[in-house]
Amino acid sequence: MKIFRKVMIFAMLFIIGCTAIVPSPTPVMSTPSPVPATPTALQPSTNTPTLEPTATQLPPTSTPTPSYPLEGYGPTGFPSNINPLTGLELKDPSMMNRRPVLVKVENLPRSDRPQWGLTSADIVYEYYTELGTTRFAALYFGDDSKQVGPIRSARLFDINLVRGYGAMFIFGSAYEGTYNRLVSSEFYQRLMIESSNTIGVISRIEPNSRNYEVADTSQVNAYTQRMGIDNTRPNLEGMFFQMQKPDGGKESESTYVRFSSAIYNRWDYDPATQEYARFSDEDNAYSPDQEKYLQLVDRNTNSPILADNVVVIYVRHTDIDTRPSVEVLDVSLLGTGKAFVLRDGMLYEVTWSRQTESSVLTLLNADGTPFPLKPGNTWVEVLAYNSILEQQKDGAFRFTFMPDW
Repeated sequence: MKIFRKVMIFAMLFIIGCTAIVPSPTPVMSTPSPVPATPTALQPSTNTPTLEPTATQLPPTSTPTPSYPLEGYGPTGFPSNINPLTGLELKDPSMMNRRPVLVKVENLPRSDRPQWGLTSADIVYEYYTELGTTRFAALYFGDDSKQVGPIRSARLFDINLVRGYGAMFIFGSAYEGTYNRLVSSEFYQRLMIESSNTIGVISRIEPNSRNYEVADTSQVNAYTQRMGIDNTRPNLEGMFFQMQKPDGGKESESTYVRFSSAIYNRWDYDPATQEYARFSDEDNAYSPDQEKYLQLVDRNTNSPILADNVVVIYVRHTDIDTRPSVEVLDVSLLGTGKAFVLRDGMLYEVTWSRQTESSVLTLLNADGTPFPLKPGNTWVEVLAYNSILEQQKDGAFRFTFMPDW
């Protein structure tokens, strides 16, 4: 039966590859079966205001320290002024006296790109949702953004991130089974969707056209105070940062990550800026030689999407829906697994580790010691357990998502 299902799924992917991609509409949420009391933040309202799409981006709040210590920072014992998710010094350390804010962000349709606010995130996870598509989960702690979006619905993978980073979670809605698990969780009070209670945090822009839903992460603190939600900073230790690049690794000026014929991206390293620039799919491509790319920018500032680190992790996916043409994936980010890190123009093979539900994602060398990320922001590409890494004739590396369910 699973073989038949896989055939059906890949047939669907082929159809997707042949037509313009539009995400399946978010299903209407039904009232969940007996669960703990639904938080008032989840009571829908039609009174959410619309805003003009002219939000001013907040100024950066963190920079590398003038003389970064050779021993680096982390994985424990971070100084009070160092962001444990970036290894950067904050001008105002009091900003970190809060929970991180996790926002679900759309990646399809392409007509809705570029997204708002991704340059301000400390960490962005990109992961497979269903039928060849991906979405982003952007994490804000050391910086905020006045507009993040377009906001989209949650998936089961998000539960790993909300628990691991102890985050407030802003999302659009969810399929019934996912929604039930969210509102019956221990973090149900930290869920935020569009409602009369989240006015100021979640709003609408361009109401006469696309009517995008966006979030202002700088307003979450006021929301938690108003709603009486515990906003105490969680334990975020576990990552390790050093300015000097580690020994070993392989040179990699360009690295490709292909999820499907509809979703693929490229990370180009610039030795001048010592950062990776993100290029996203411009059109469907049935094979790598048909791929076309556009550089992704932040709509708030029109500045390129850049990353100091790009991490690729292999994680087992489980399809929990028995219908042959439907994918509902449960992805448990617990234990250890194969991973790769791009930093300073080099590709390193490492191990990802997350030992408890309340742990952040960490990276380890072969001998079990912490692998050093470069101080700065990180993008994480979440691939399936059977995914493939190849080196092309031009020397670039290519990751290909291979379903393992």
